Amino acid sequence: MAEPVYRRVVIKLSGEYLAGSQSFGIDRPTVDRIADELIAALELGTEVAVVVGGGNIVRGVEVSSRGMSRPTADTMGMLATMMNCLALEAAIEGKGTPARTLSAFVMPEISELFTRNATHKYLAEGRIVLLGGGTGNPFFTTDTTAVLRAAEIGAQAVLKATNVDGVYSADPRKDSSARRFDRLTHSQAIEGGYKVMDATAFALARETSLPIIVFSIAEPGSIGAILRGTGHGTVVAG
Repeated sequence: MAEPVYRRVVIKLSGEYLAGSQSFGIDRPTVDRIADELIAALELGTEVAVVVGGGNIVRGVEVSSRGMSRPTADTMGMLATMMNCLALEAAIEGKGTPARTLSAFVMPEISELFTRNATHKYLAEGRIVLLGGGTGNPFFTTDTTAVLRAAEIGAQAVLKATNVDGVYSADPRKDSSARRFDRLTHSQAIEGGYKVMDATAFALARETSLPIIVFSIAEPGSIGAILRGTGHGTVVAG
């Protein structure tokens, strides 16, 4: 078997995707499929850490737009990411692969606190590590969390799993003339205002020289294909 392109990655999953065809909540078949994809990635020989959004349960920005303070709304969103991590952890371990959820918050009855040392330890043991609670601070997205954690733990890339197969000049589902990019620099992604990740995440990736690979999680086997260097996606680097 060929060596994977990346030996350690952070995979960013959207919370909305975990809802499947539902508008809210956690869809068990979808979670099981994602668990299979993550296990397959691990079996390639890549150390896998995962950051999950919480939009299938609570989106802090939307809640704050209805009158709640942004810090409170964002904290609710961060707690939603913990629910998603625990659901994924249960699905992964139910398939016989060890996993561990680490939290940005102190919640000892539920999860161990995130530290670099703990993450390194569990990755070295062959566990899939799920990083919940966002950054632990309001006003930061889970996209930024994924880049931050990748920089902290020495990951070689951030794999951003979306509903489209890369970065486009506009939403391809709404604009048939949207142009797809095979490769962009971090600066081009920021200047172009492409919405696939927020500008703070791209800026932090530029500062830490982390490549971001944007690809479609809807395609079966897509995580493994990216790790083998045969996947279809947009590379944001340099």
